Parts: sequence; structure tokens; C-alpha cells
Amino acid sequence: MSVGTKLLVPLVLIGLSAGARAEMPGELTARKMLTLDGAKKVAAAAVAEARKNNAGGVIAIVDEGGQLMYLERLDNTFPAGAMVSFGKARTAALFRKPTKVFEDAIKNGRVAFLGAPEMTPLQGGIPIEVDGQVVGGIGVSGANSAPQDEEIAIAGASALK
Repeated sequence: MSVGTKLLVPLVLIGLSAGARAEMPGELTARKMLTLDGAKKVAAAAVAEARKNNAGGVIAIVDEGGQLMYLERLDNTFPAGAMVSFGKARTAALFRKPTKVFEDAIKNGRVAFLGAPEMTPLQGGIPIEVDGQVVGGIGVSGANSAPQDEEIAIAGASALK
């Protein structure tokens, strides 16, 4: 056996075992992640929807872990809208549901939700999904109404579909 062959055999064996290991089911999953460009695309779609309807608002985009990636405050929107929109986006991302679900639950008597400090149970937060996987959330606050906050958020979240 030549020196080249002696070196090649162990490398081939290492490569085969590494390849087999990477293909074992259940160890890792592929996951999509929201990029800054993606967050800006979501925000741009939301801003376009807001302007189309002569609405103000603050648009917050968070990653799947609820961390702020992008925020845009339209002119003449109240300052507190920034924190409220961030809370809505964070809630939608972390709980993987529109925030209206929680607002409706509280309206229907499930007031225990008010005890969850990591939740903003106000309409206007929508999870951002790509291929059935939540990659972030969008929250809108300060449009002309709560339903309009949600409409703007839905338009933004739909930008990546």
C-alpha cells in the first residue's frame, strides 16, 4: 500500500462517517431566519398599506425570539406607539399567534392572561411565517383603529409569502 493510499483510506472513512452522522433524522432541523433585508421588506409593505389608507402608525419587526430588528414610526404617530408596536410584534412571534387571539380571550373572561408580563394582548400583532415556520413578528400601533393596526400588520407579514 502506497503512502498516498494509506492517507486516503482514513480520510474517506472520516468523510463517510461524517456524512452518515449529518443525515441522521431527529438531530437537527433546517430553519429559516429573518434577515434585516427581510424585516425591511415586511416594514415597507406595512408602510405602503398604512399610507394607502391614510393611517399613521409605528411598525415594529422582531425576529423569532422577539428581539427588535427594525422599527419605523410614521409622521404624527404618538410616541408610545413604538413600545406598544414592539410589544405586539414580540407577543406574536413568541406565542406564534396573532395578538387579537389574546385580546379576545381577555374580553371573553380569560383575565388571567393579564398576568403574563411578556404579553401585549392588543390587536395588531401578527406572526411572520415562511413555509409554515414562524420567523418573526410584526406589530403595528397608532393607526386609526385596532382593526386597521391588524390590517397593516397582515399586509406586512404577507410580504414574504
